[in-house]
Amino acid sequence: MKPENSQPPTHPLLDRRRFFSQMATGLSGIALTSLLQREGMLLASPTPKKGPFRPQISQAHPLKQRAPEFKAKAKNVIFIFCSGGVSHLDTFEYKPELVKRHGQPLPGKNIITFQGAQGNLTQPLYKFRPRGQCGKMISDLVPHIGALADDLCFVHSLKSKTNTHGPAENVLSTGFTLEGFPSMGAWVTYALGSDNDELPAFVAIPDPRGKPQSSVNNWGPGFLPAAFQGTDFNASKPVRNLSRPSQLTELQDRESRSFLKFLNEQHLQQFPGDGELQARISSYELAARMQLSVPQVSQVESEPEHIFKLYGADDSQNKLKREFAKNCILARRLVEQGVRFIQLFNGSYQTGGEGVSNWDGHKVLKKQYDVHGPILDQPVAGLLKDLKQRGLLKETLVVWCTEFGRMPTFQKGAQGRDHNPDGFTAWLAGAGVKGGHSYGATDTFGHKAAIDIATVHDLHATILHLLGLDHERLTYYHNGFERRLTDVHGHVIDDILT
Repeated sequence: MKPENSQPPTHPLLDRRRFFSQMATGLSGIALTSLLQREGMLLASPTPKKGPFRPQISQAHPLKQRAPEFKAKAKNVIFIFCSGGVSHLDTFEYKPELVKRHGQPLPGKNIITFQGAQGNLTQPLYKFRPRGQCGKMISDLVPHIGALADDLCFVHSLKSKTNTHGPAENVLSTGFTLEGFPSMGAWVTYALGSDNDELPAFVAIPDPRGKPQSSVNNWGPGFLPAAFQGTDFNASKPVRNLSRPSQLTELQDRESRSFLKFLNEQHLQQFPGDGELQARISSYELAARMQLSVPQVSQVESEPEHIFKLYGADDSQNKLKREFAKNCILARRLVEQGVRFIQLFNGSYQTGGEGVSNWDGHKVLKKQYDVHGPILDQPVAGLLKDLKQRGLLKETLVVWCTEFGRMPTFQKGAQGRDHNPDGFTAWLAGAGVKGGHSYGATDTFGHKAAIDIATVHDLHATILHLLGLDHERLTYYHNGFERRLTDVHGHVIDDILT
């Protein structure tokens, strides 16, 4: 029998056996935590990412200028889009092995691409030469652009998601193969608004030959509010239905608009807080202001003779070159007026047969490119030179791209190259990018991106970054998802930035 005042035997809080047992468990936990953290698999990060970037948008004035998330290097973007899939192997990426192995089969399995089986490796159809102080090898197809090599930053390792033109255009313009998603210009306008109250914030300039295959989806708003869609017009075909009716004098037109403004204000007072009504009135007022601003900015004929000569708009022998050159002049004029995003198209699917309207070089690539190269080359080079001499290139990002590249082989039974979404080239110039620089590369034969592989999402992320926007945070809630231009992908290509 225990004494009443007896105490239970005491034990140390941590005896020798417990100490070594718990130390082993603790060290294992630390090691596991470290591994999970390194692999990004922890449920919560000690430095959680910020929430979505929500632009403060006035329903009455949806295009009001807004500040970026962080300091931007670019205020404006000119995105030059060559429809049809330009061959990187005949323009901007030199592959000596194609010359050495010309006429031999592509090593590996017999490849079936968009239009069937492939023939043999085919050397570049134009001679490549070192250009600029950087010595970049660029083909004789685009000598004027080549002369500006020291201002250009090449990305040679792009990949797309599809080998079909329409969906590939969608990927380049919206990040998705399907239609119905916002274009990159719409995303930029949604985030930053406009720098000009008299013009649209986002302008698409179709090729003189017509619209691209995916047409208005390239500059559509998708599920974003309609205010952020692109307005399409070019130098030869300004926006329709903006001219004053011939039976009205300028005074009558001005007084009519003033009276309409009074009626709108009275109507709005009856429905205070109606954002949709405010937005509708704002859109009509912008359209009215565009009656004066668009015809004025699109009057490129007022440019001096030396500007026409610089762009090649004075070429009496090449009508298509003249018209595209005027579109390039229009792009510069729009930048001067503060238009935020300009999508400039070269090539169309609306008129003519193969080889007439676009870069889709399946059957007779050399014959086609002999037509398309001069149309593109001097006008784009003139645009870059003009922006630079006016000091606009410091704050304007110029991007050149196409929906995919071409194969290093000719198609069987043809004199052209098939579609190739596994490797192609883009170049950038201006605000925030390195000049005379090349990033990434395709393999020895130019078939697949192999070094520093980049996706279209990476290109989009980089463009947004230069505009002061984080592609992961710029979102819009739609149908239960926080949607973004880069979907759930994309990384900024830091190596090309200054």
